[in-house]
Amino acid sequence: MRDVPDILCIGSVLWDIIGRADTAMRQGSDMPGRITRLPGGVALNIAMALARFGMSPALISAVGRDTQGDELIAACILRGLNTDYIYRSDDLPTDRYMAVEGANGLIAAIADAHSLEAAGDKILRPLADGTLPGPYHGAVALDGNLTLELLSIMAHSPLLAQADLRVAPASPGKALRLVPFLQASRGTLYVNLEEAALLCQTEFGDSRTAARALLDRGAVRAVVTDGGNCATMAMTDRLVTQSPPSVTVARITGAGDTFMAAHIAAELHGADPEAALAQALTAAAQYVSGETKI
Repeated sequence: MRDVPDILCIGSVLWDIIGRADTAMRQGSDMPGRITRLPGGVALNIAMALARFGMSPALISAVGRDTQGDELIAACILRGLNTDYIYRSDDLPTDRYMAVEGANGLIAAIADAHSLEAAGDKILRPLADGTLPGPYHGAVALDGNLTLELLSIMAHSPLLAQADLRVAPASPGKALRLVPFLQASRGTLYVNLEEAALLCQTEFGDSRTAARALLDRGAVRAVVTDGGNCATMAMTDRLVTQSPPSVTVARITGAGDTFMAAHIAAELHGADPEAALAQALTAAAQYVSGETKI
């Protein structure tokens, strides 16, 4: 019998192709820099960070049976991640994400997660067929690269009714896919200020106001970040707001996933709300400064 993992990470598992220049960039810039290919995707980024924080995560996603897919699975195993539950497709290619970053931040990005979307509920077979114990009672990190239909099913599914759901939209463009979790009052939502504004259909000046508004919209718990500004963790009886450490930014892609993973790990290890938020902000700061190896 397989060991039950500490946490399931459900969502995108793909290759990150990142081009970064050390100078500021704008639309149309053509700069020298470095291009890297690393294992990525929100679910995989969270899983890798959780492993660094001493946890044993398992991935639930779709990866093609192509050369890139085989290399990606091998890279996940090398990083200590459980890939036993990943759906391997014979006819869908392995997904990719491409981003361009400058010294002034993210310039542009394209997420090609069409294979994950096309796989649909096939990725949930381990939860439905008894491979994983059900209904699942453990922690689940879930990202918005899944379709709205599948996320809606998961927000109401008896298979996950007892799970500790932690949900992130993956990008502002997919923020509205989290609406089913507001409607069902399920899970902890991890969003940035822009994503919170999209979910609440209004602009916010700070994370505290945004977090409170998400509770009013139906969220059970919400964690709102705002780059280098204050972040807020909100629940029905309490709001905790803290400032992140000030660091020089060396990279951006994956910072939000690192923050989310650090917060989850801290809470599952027993940290109180203040300590959990502080640990998450510190971990994210170390990541963007380049101190954290990936």
